[in-house]
Amino acid sequence: MLDVKFIRENLELVEKSTREKGYKINIREVLDLDDKRKAVLAEVETLRARRNEIAGQMKGGKPADDLIAAGKAVKEELAAREAALGPIEAELNEKLKQIPNIIFDDVPLGGEECSVEVKKWGENHATGVDHLDYAVSRDWVDFERGAKVAGAKFYYLKDGLALLENALLQYGLSKVLEHGFIYMTVPDMVSSRVLEGCGFNPRTSDQSDEYYIEGEDLAMIATAEMPLTGYHMDEIIDEDRLPLLYAGYSACFRKEAGTYGKYTRGLFRVHQFNKLEMYVFCLPEQSKEIHEKILAIEEEIWQGLEVPYHVINNAAGDLGAPAAKKYDMEYWSPVNKKYQEITSCSNCTDFQARACNVRVRRKDGTVEFVHTLNGTAIPLARALVVLLENYAVEGGKFKVPKVLRPYLGGREEL
Repeated sequence: MLDVKFIRENLELVEKSTREKGYKINIREVLDLDDKRKAVLAEVETLRARRNEIAGQMKGGKPADDLIAAGKAVKEELAAREAALGPIEAELNEKLKQIPNIIFDDVPLGGEECSVEVKKWGENHATGVDHLDYAVSRDWVDFERGAKVAGAKFYYLKDGLALLENALLQYGLSKVLEHGFIYMTVPDMVSSRVLEGCGFNPRTSDQSDEYYIEGEDLAMIATAEMPLTGYHMDEIIDEDRLPLLYAGYSACFRKEAGTYGKYTRGLFRVHQFNKLEMYVFCLPEQSKEIHEKILAIEEEIWQGLEVPYHVINNAAGDLGAPAAKKYDMEYWSPVNKKYQEITSCSNCTDFQARACNVRVRRKDGTVEFVHTLNGTAIPLARALVVLLENYAVEGGKFKVPKVLRPYLGGREEL
C-alpha cells in the first residue's frame, strides 16, 4: 500500500507506474476521496473539541439547561459525522489497496515482451528429455491417481522423483543457510489481512489465484512469502536487528487462473507444489543491494546444478502490484527450445510493510516503515522439470547432478 501523502506529492509518478503496470485506476478520484475524508475528519475533531469543552464547563455543579442542550446537540452531531467518516475511510482504504507500488527508474516500460536480458550463464543444451513422458515411464509421478483424489493437476511423486525433490530441498537449504538465512516452516493458511497486506491484487477478477476456506477468514498460501510478510505484522524492529533474513519452506496452492496460453505440461504448472522461499526485512537504504544479493544466491544455486539460464529485468507490465523491480531467472529448456521461468526475486520497498504495519525504530528514536524483498530459492516441482529435461537419459537412468549426490547417499544415477 502506498501512503496517500506520498501519492499526493508524487502524483505523476504514481499515475505513470499504475498505467505502466496495466492497472486502470483513477488516482485523482482517490485523492478527491481523501480530501472528503479530511474535511469530515476536521468536522469530527472540531466537534470532539467542543464536546470536551462543554464537559469541562459542566464540572463543579449543576450545569445550566442551555449547556446541557448544547452538549446534547454536539453529541448527536458528532455521532452523525463519525458515522459518515467510517464509510469514507473504508472506501479510501479499499481504493488505496488497488494502487500498485511505483516502479524504479531502471525498470523497462511496456509488456512482458519488453523485459530486458541482463545476464546469461551456461551453454544451452541442444536436446533433452520430456519430463512427463520420462517420469511416467519410470513410474515416478502419478497424475491419474492425483486427479482421482483431488482433481486435475494434482499428483503423487514416487520413488526416484520424490527422493530427488528431497535432495533439491536439502541442497537449496544448505545454500541459503550459508548466506545467513534463518530456516522456517510456516502456516499454509493466512488471514485476509495478511493476504491483502502482501499486495496480491489481481488486475482482473478472473486472475485471482488463491483458494479460500469457506466460512473462515483464511486462504491457502500461494507462496511462503505470504506468511513471512505477516511474521512481524504490527511490530517495531530495532534498527540494529536489520536486515532479517528468513528462508521459508511450505506447500504452495494456486488455482493458476489467467494462465491461458502459458506452458502447463506436467509438473511445470500445477495446483500444489513445495517451495523454499527467501524473504528479507531491511532498512530502506539496504534494499537495492540486498535485491542483487538475493539474485546472486539464486544464480549460485542454479550454477551449482549446472543448468543454463539467463536473467531478465522484468518490464513494468509484467510486474505484480507489490514489486518496484523484479528479476526473473529463466532456464534454457532443451525440449521446448526456449527460456522458461524458474525463479524470481522482487524488491517491494515499503509497499507490503506499510499495509502490514512493520516498522523500524532508528537509533535516533524515529520510526519508519521497513523494506521487504523476496526471492525463490528452489521451486521444487518446476525444478524437477528442469533436472529431468537436462539430466535424464531417454530409455535409461537419471544422471544425478554432482551437488545433489551427498543428499542421495552418494548415488550417481537413479
